[in-house]
Amino acid sequence: MPTLVAQPTRIRAAGTKPKLIDEFIGRVNTKTSGVSVAHMRSPQGWEEPGQTPEFDEFTIVLKGTLRVKHKNGELDVEAGQAVIAHRGEWIQYSTPAEGGAEYIAVCLPAFAMETVHRDP
Repeated sequence: MPTLVAQPTRIRAAGTKPKLIDEFIGRVNTKTSGVSVAHMRSPQGWEEPGQTPEFDEFTIVLKGTLRVKHKNGELDVEAGQAVIAHRGEWIQYSTPAEGGAEYIAVCLPAFAMETVHRDP
């Protein structure tokens, strides 16, 4: 039988400005460790610490621009585009453009504080 996820859980976000994270599926809301699915809304000027996660992260940008820095440079992911951040690679997310960004992030396996490995 399918499991209805009636509502997400709001998660506290890391970064320079308040960002909204609503986890629909994952370790917090559904006790799912295999995958996490979250709706993110980041304001203009938000930036989180760099990280070297132990999970793959698949991100679909719904509105605005998400900047993804990596060891070889950076790329801007626009509304209607997606990006895959591979486990074990250093990345840093930010939303420098006007209006910030709204996006869906899927982590495989599920996001966990002990496996994200944020920069100090």
